[in-house]
Amino acid sequence: ERPYPCGECGKSFRDSSALLTHQQIHSGERPYRCLECGKRFQTSLDLQLHEQAHTGERPFHCMDCGKSFNRNFHLIVHQRIHTGEKPYKCGECGKTFTQSSHLTSH
Repeated sequence: ERPYPCGECGKSFRDSSALLTHQQIHSGERPYRCLECGKRFQTSLDLQLHEQAHTGERPFHCMDCGKSFNRNFHLIVHQRIHTGEKPYKCGECGKTFTQSSHLTSH
């Protein structure tokens, strides 16, 4: 159940705090500021992820080759090198891709 709808776009949320965070998209509010470079963010999580660029932190490690990443998503995409997984298929020619963006540009 998602009883908290956004009055601007209609998207609904499970709790009021998620709605408030979402509404910052429409207002342009970015209350979280990076002390290193001054860039501003809508959520504290976005700020934390950004700060990894300054610290060089790469907490996500590939168990196959040891390569590390700053985002779990990048690790997941990387692991497809080892598994051979290509989950995105062109409906016209049948060619498969490791990333949806590669299919889109194809």
